[in-house]
Amino acid sequence: MSPLLIIFLLHMTTGATADLRTGYYSGVCPKAESIVRDVMKKALIREPRSLASVMRLQFHDCFVNGCDASLLLDDTPTMLGEKLALANINSLRSYEVVDEAKEALEKACPGVVSCADIIIMASRDAVALTGGPGWEVKLGRLDSLTASQEASDNVMPSPRSNATFLIDLFSKFNLSAKDMVALSGSHSIGKARCFSIMFQLYNQSGTGKPDPAIEPKFREKLDKLCPLNVDQNVTGDLDATSVLFDNQYFKDLVSGRGFLNSDQTLFTFPRTREFVNQFSIDQEGFFKAFVEGMLKMGDLQVQQPGEIRKNCRVVNPKNN
Repeated sequence: MSPLLIIFLLHMTTGATADLRTGYYSGVCPKAESIVRDVMKKALIREPRSLASVMRLQFHDCFVNGCDASLLLDDTPTMLGEKLALANINSLRSYEVVDEAKEALEKACPGVVSCADIIIMASRDAVALTGGPGWEVKLGRLDSLTASQEASDNVMPSPRSNATFLIDLFSKFNLSAKDMVALSGSHSIGKARCFSIMFQLYNQSGTGKPDPAIEPKFREKLDKLCPLNVDQNVTGDLDATSVLFDNQYFKDLVSGRGFLNSDQTLFTFPRTREFVNQFSIDQEGFFKAFVEGMLKMGDLQVQQPGEIRKNCRVVNPKNN
């Protein structure tokens, strides 16, 4: 573990905290949650994939320095932000949806709603608007004053990660193996690039051979989508119902049809297979576990100064 990650974990706090609560903006910006929901509805109409992209922002933000919108900060001459980190560059997208929500909130309630809370609300709405569960979110976060590309590189997993690595990573944030499998169900919606699966198709574990866990007909489909000479920015669906939040993702894993290695490994690894099997036949059980995981992740915080940014991409000017 890197020294930077150790320092971060020592300062991490988890669980319900006094300054995070449901209905946080009810007195100062009562329409905050409905404003974000309306923006997400418009995004769904424009491009259904964008909801999955926005939901992913919570994972990539909260795991790096807590849920503080550090992910949204653009690079500056003196700071390398997180957008170009290895796990994020050419992968994360739809930042403009958060910008749209922030602009609408600033018109309604200037200087009140944090970008960090927008990510939490929008992630919840992305799930609910695509057929998944809804839940009450705890709000009251501040936006960070800085970001760290190095911290993101040290924390965020790659699509090549196996179940053992993922269990260990999530445990550092007090998230159990069950939490990890349930949260991996976020891949029920959205797409991923061929770049993320080339080694799984053609050089699994450095063998020069495909992953033997891939179901043969699905392998043929992936070969056509992502041949060796493909533009690796070509995308494929993460599961068979990629615009609907359901438990099809887990059914696909049971059938050997996981798009990413980090997904399929959840079924091939005994410790996580039981949860994959469980969620593949019990959608309500998956929904319940997913909500619990999202709430735990949303509680990740780091004790550091913060503010309510006027623009999610930059810190506020010092003279304001």
